[in-house]
Amino acid sequence: MEVPLSAPDITESEIAAVTDVLRSPQLSLGPKLAEFERAVADYTNTPYAVAVNSGTSGLHLCVRALGFKEGDEVIVPSFTFIAAANAIMYERATPVFVDISPDSLNLDPEQVEAAITPRTRAIMAVHTFGRPAPMREILSIAEMHRLVVIEDACEAIGAEYVGRKVGSFGRAGVFAFYPNKQITTGEGGIVVTHDESLAIHIRSLRNQGRSAGGDWFDHAALGYNYRLPEMSCALGIAQLKRLETILEQREAVAQAYQHLLAGCSDIVLPSPNIADGRISWFVYVVQLRDGFTQADRDWIVTELRERGIGCGRYFAPIHLQPSYRDLLKYNRPNLPQTERIAARTLALPFFNKISEKQIEFVCEELIRLLARRRDKCGQMKHPT
Repeated sequence: MEVPLSAPDITESEIAAVTDVLRSPQLSLGPKLAEFERAVADYTNTPYAVAVNSGTSGLHLCVRALGFKEGDEVIVPSFTFIAAANAIMYERATPVFVDISPDSLNLDPEQVEAAITPRTRAIMAVHTFGRPAPMREILSIAEMHRLVVIEDACEAIGAEYVGRKVGSFGRAGVFAFYPNKQITTGEGGIVVTHDESLAIHIRSLRNQGRSAGGDWFDHAALGYNYRLPEMSCALGIAQLKRLETILEQREAVAQAYQHLLAGCSDIVLPSPNIADGRISWFVYVVQLRDGFTQADRDWIVTELRERGIGCGRYFAPIHLQPSYRDLLKYNRPNLPQTERIAARTLALPFFNKISEKQIEFVCEELIRLLARRRDKCGQMKHPT
């Protein structure tokens, strides 16, 4: 049985929406862009939204528009997708990696506060795997030290914290719509903000630095081609209309995994709930128990893939990536929780339309492989 790690959920209504755009005379910077931006702004209860061609682009434009530069420090987790740190590096600012809380896998507020220096300009709070970060504590720290907060909500559209959608707390929030996300535009992302001047600046930067209403060949700033095509916007509009149903489907998949894996003592399951909030399930990630090693996890990944089961090691810490190791070789951060947890995380197949039989197959094979590995390790450690 083949079970992919992820799969987009595209219906005939979304195909029709994209086809309608292809029959129109405008494929970029048209009415669907404005409609998509308005829909996301309304959904997140923010007055402004600026669609871009990826979540990475959205994060970069936030860093750029907020004026971070060489010598400025931005606090960010290492246990996240590398785009968060790359967006900081693009502007020659310095990502300061901070450890995570083992229960939520989000930034540990105590570690955030301890990392602040006179050069700190911002905190980039990531809502890891769609689980809201502790925004109350992060915003309190930011206010005390006069720091900007950027929300990397690329994995978390629909997640809620104390009655508000994530992405709406900081100076800006960024969502992403890659095909493995809750909803997709193919490639794409969007920035939401309460700051009109910031929205205007980001809107200019995404379109080669052009000003609204200006001539096509007049460029007020150094900008980028980070535009999102009309076809992608049409797809996003149609997907957003189904978001609540999609979130419910994904929560049901998570619950199915929780039920089938509850009796397995070899793994730690993600908490299915969050106080004062709602998880938007992006992936389903388990952790191998203490006693298992990274080599054990990697062996299980290989064995699952040989059985046709897609899986992944979410996340490989950024500070240990080849592209960052040399940069940090004289100042490697001390992130014990990040390194301990990342060595044993395993993302299981997770998408809207995964079947019960597929989930059962994945769980059966995982439990069987964990038992094999445990028995083998036990024999090696305690030979008879």
